[in-house]
Amino acid sequence: MASAAEQLAANLSFSSFSKADELKKRLWFTLGALIVYRLGTYIPLPGINFQAYAQAFENQAGGIGGLLNVFNGGAVERLAIFALGIMPYISASIIMQLMTSVVPTLEQLKKEGEQGRKVINQYTRYGTVLLGTLQAYGIAVGLEGSTGIVEDPGWFFRASTVITLVGGTMFLMWLGEQITARGIGNGISLIIFAGIVAAMPAAIAQLLEQGRQGIISTPTMLTVLVVAIALVVLIVFVERAQRKLLIQYPKRQTRSGAFETNSSHLPLKLNTAGVIPAIFASSLLLLPLTAAGFSGTENMPDWLTAITSTLGRGQPLYLLTFGGLIAFFAFFYTAIVFNPQDTADNLKNQGGFIPGIRPGKRTAEYIDYVLTRITTVGAVYLVFVCLVPEVFMSNAGISAFLGGTSLLIMVSVTMDTVAQVQGHLLAQQYEGMLKKSKLRGGKRRR
Repeated sequence: MASAAEQLAANLSFSSFSKADELKKRLWFTLGALIVYRLGTYIPLPGINFQAYAQAFENQAGGIGGLLNVFNGGAVERLAIFALGIMPYISASIIMQLMTSVVPTLEQLKKEGEQGRKVINQYTRYGTVLLGTLQAYGIAVGLEGSTGIVEDPGWFFRASTVITLVGGTMFLMWLGEQITARGIGNGISLIIFAGIVAAMPAAIAQLLEQGRQGIISTPTMLTVLVVAIALVVLIVFVERAQRKLLIQYPKRQTRSGAFETNSSHLPLKLNTAGVIPAIFASSLLLLPLTAAGFSGTENMPDWLTAITSTLGRGQPLYLLTFGGLIAFFAFFYTAIVFNPQDTADNLKNQGGFIPGIRPGKRTAEYIDYVLTRITTVGAVYLVFVCLVPEVFMSNAGISAFLGGTSLLIMVSVTMDTVAQVQGHLLAQQYEGMLKKSKLRGGKRRR
């Protein structure tokens, strides 16, 4: 017999969506917030010679500058007020989550519930300002080091650039929080998603133009298309994959006197961390190279030149570092969002157990064992999706907007957002069914 949730899901229709006033408000709010974000990516920084900057950026478009441009929605290419994007906030979140694992005071705050999370979030905001200031100052100095880009170099330009870029990042951080609270989906992920999707048509048009001019051969273009479709299918399949652990509860006596055994499943996603490892790895990898990509090569120190060349897009060290960071954050973030000991304790308190496994410590160890194995598969999947297209496309000179990381973000965020929309519709239908049953019960009593 189908469950109540499955029956409700089968009854979802356009009419149910049209009646979901709260959901429509959330969708409109999300759309409006993303439009505001996209408008901000077209507001340029003051005091910049954009013809000279366009030439400097073109030299970096296939490397670190192009990759930064992907996550910032094209704002780097236009040197807009949102050129720093949301990456300083993500970097600060990574650092704060690492510190909560090693600093006892922060670990205690994390266990204090909502109040502790508010304090940690406030520390994360302070870290965002600090990291954003350092990156923005590095960009300002780097722009001054390139000939002809800054019209009036000096401390006034540096101060205005730092204030503008950090202000843009803090606004995006606030906007993402508002989307999460009052809209649909994860606000930070949706901001990155919107930037990638908005630039995708231009990237496809550029690919077609390169094919028309003979820069890229027809077989290469067909291979790109086949690889993209195959990756989308793989991402959808893995993101929906689960390992279900059977959970049984003590036998209960029914009204008829018979005993029945209740059972359920504990679903463990194959990729528990989702798209976070790719975003975290990209953010951490780009952090020391933000300013270096815009510095003039004639003014760049030898050691910085060596770093930018070895960590350039498609280089072996870049691919190795990127893959290692993705694998690390796949395990790290999974350990943060899922605690086997807490799950085992909750099962024990509810009287549930895994058949053949003792409740308590042994259950926690078994869940951790299963979670480690499936997370290993999930980490290999993430590294494959992000790196294999990167190797192919960097060698072919194709835009970074068409890479595996971009596809992973677009597909994963779309699936998560659609799932939340369905959740709201199911909740509304369930409330409607409860109201109808109460009305019928009232009429019968009369």
